Amino acid sequence: MTAVNPEINHELAHMHLPTEDLVKMAVERGEGVLAANHALSVTTGKRTGRSPKDRFIVKESTTEQEIDWGQVNQPIDEATFAKLWHKSIDYIGHREHFVDALYVGADPQLNLSVKVITETAWHNLFARQLFIRPAHTDVEHRHDWTILSVPNLHPDPAKDDVNSDGCVIINFKAQRVLIMGIAYAGEMKKAMFSVMNFLMPKHNVLPMHCSANVGKQNDVALFFGLSGTGKTTLSADPDRFLIGDDEHGWGEQGIFNFEGGCYAKCINLSQANEPVIWNAIQRGAVMENVILDPNSKIPDYSDNRLTDNTRVAYPRDYIEMRIAENKAGQPKAVIFLTCDLYGVLPPVAKLTKEQAAYHFLSGYTALVGSTEVGQAPGVKPTFSTCFGAPFFPRPPHVYADLLMRRIDASGVDVYLVNTGWTGGPYGVGHRFPIATTRTVVHAILNGAIKAASFKTLPTFNLSVPEQLAGVATELLDPQQTWQDKSAFAAKLQELADKFVKNFKRFEVSESIRNAGPDIVGK
Repeated sequence: MTAVNPEINHELAHMHLPTEDLVKMAVERGEGVLAANHALSVTTGKRTGRSPKDRFIVKESTTEQEIDWGQVNQPIDEATFAKLWHKSIDYIGHREHFVDALYVGADPQLNLSVKVITETAWHNLFARQLFIRPAHTDVEHRHDWTILSVPNLHPDPAKDDVNSDGCVIINFKAQRVLIMGIAYAGEMKKAMFSVMNFLMPKHNVLPMHCSANVGKQNDVALFFGLSGTGKTTLSADPDRFLIGDDEHGWGEQGIFNFEGGCYAKCINLSQANEPVIWNAIQRGAVMENVILDPNSKIPDYSDNRLTDNTRVAYPRDYIEMRIAENKAGQPKAVIFLTCDLYGVLPPVAKLTKEQAAYHFLSGYTALVGSTEVGQAPGVKPTFSTCFGAPFFPRPPHVYADLLMRRIDASGVDVYLVNTGWTGGPYGVGHRFPIATTRTVVHAILNGAIKAASFKTLPTFNLSVPEQLAGVATELLDPQQTWQDKSAFAAKLQELADKFVKNFKRFEVSESIRNAGPDIVGK
């Protein structure tokens, strides 16, 4: 039997099980049930999203001067990690567990091998569907990183120097990720995303929280955005080939996926609006916290009694229109997706390089549906640096500098697309229909937008098309959709003030700072 770790009890380890075996074992062990669509349906307990207050990075010699320490990147010492790691190893060594050898990163020069050791079959299945499966067994003999997931072993915050009965700890020096007391599987995926986001800048690669796809003319597009903005939905285009839905690197050779699967939101999923995702939910897929009819086992995607953050994990193999190589060349379009709940941003605007850096660092959107434990219900504005602040360990300017280098080198056009409200703020106006947003995105991707004449809107100084086929002209200038023009002006100023206040924390050039909205004293 292949050695995994000298501390692991190999006699109790299920090694490299195929998908079907993991599904069967998860059902037999009572970890989940099969839904009518044949996907494995599981629940994750009280944590139905990420737990940012329980996420730590070990502070040691290799990270002390490199990490942007604070509330997002919380430090923890080596001794505490070692104590919890050995406690977890001892725990899992006395019970059945599951081991697989996978990759993160589709670039063969930059990828990481990952040993995934899990207490449950379904967590191992999740990792198998989300990470990249090796085409050969060499990965078993290469040992870069280890993920150890023990959801039923809880740390004691009074004794273990953590904040609650669950924790996620990343140790760059030891190349280990420990997840204790947390069943939400997205923590495994996001931990390795954070690892790649720390390592890739050393290789002149911009790590990105974005989806990516390729058109039939070999035109690559990137979609940045937080959960709920449409990143997965818009990239899962039946007329384009998917690279990936969430995590990528952008280097001198082009784009490459960090993952081998997709992790899509299920809330209000419909076959009409998201046919690619709908069809990918089949045997081997893992649904988290989706309510099933007790008799028919048919999923009710509108039921949010457990969480708005219902999820499904499936491999790229389940998508017919995909790029087999999991990577592509330089992008022809970069789209920043923002969900503006103030209703004052246009459905599309073309950004200068400096504006791109400004909006990349700002990462403005609305929180639509809770993806984190402790988030209040409802919709509220947020600024998430690089459109993914919880996953970027280095200081923000590192990633902004890389973005500008990539824009300069590729000559790519960058657009801001608002998938949020129009005609008034949240509660008064309405969200842009997904059909309108798709029309806007298609105009960007097929180049039609380049033929439009543009005008500059005041305050944010955004360049917007005066006309765009398939989009009502009044929608392109948000002021025209408001009946009360003075109320529009007030909301526009309110949002501009929030942008400027948020941006004061960044150390950037004046050219980038001046690319923000015009207000007195910015």
